[in-house]
Amino acid sequence: MNPKPLLFVLFFAASSLHAMAQQDTATRRRFNSIKTNLTSIPLKNFSLQYERILGKRFSVALSGRMMPESTIPFKRLILSNIDETEVTKDLIEKIHVSNWAITPELRFYPGKKGYGQGWYIALFYRYAQYTSNDLTVRYADYGGTDGTVLLSGKLVSNTGGLLLGLQKSLGKALCLDLWLLGPHVGAGQGNFTGIPDRPLTESEQEELRGALEDIQIAHVRSSATVDSRFANLKLNGRWGGVRAGISLGLRF
Repeated sequence: MNPKPLLFVLFFAASSLHAMAQQDTATRRRFNSIKTNLTSIPLKNFSLQYERILGKRFSVALSGRMMPESTIPFKRLILSNIDETEVTKDLIEKIHVSNWAITPELRFYPGKKGYGQGWYIALFYRYAQYTSNDLTVRYADYGGTDGTVLLSGKLVSNTGGLLLGLQKSLGKALCLDLWLLGPHVGAGQGNFTGIPDRPLTESEQEELRGALEDIQIAHVRSSATVDSRFANLKLNGRWGGVRAGISLGLRF
């Protein structure tokens, strides 16, 4: 019996089984995940992130974050560590803010494992919007007492940055994503308007204008416009922050 045909059949069968094993491994690999940032929940922020693996080294992700109307997180800590005007401190004490943000990113996994596992560096962009309907500004009225004007409006920021992170699989379906350090910088613009409960005198307009201009935020310029029936505060300048957190996700 000629052994060559049998060897050929055995070689073909072995090659087919190897190819099928590789295909099965690729099929079992989970290329999608949905995650939530656990550490942002105590800060009244709720977020979801979707990540799609594009290959061994790269993935794309999209995050959404929102905070319902609330006081500023860590308000007492902020007040105890700033040296700002009394107007700014009073504003931080009483203001309620809601915000939401969208953050797309491109991730690079340089390690041996890849496919969404190990150390990564992410390039990201963030669009965020902060809204308040009770920005209360006090001023001295003509009777020598304090008058107040309630401003409402929003601040919009556009920032970009780099994130250093580490992602690990927790079994077949779960993953842990550590956002270790993600500084981002850019620009922010705000516009807040209010209507006094009565027409203001010229001296009251000057007092209110001065109070608005006393609202100071680091690296942000402010300008105020006031007349007898209208008050407006515009903010414009640098904006930024740091991304960090611990996310738990589901792979599929």
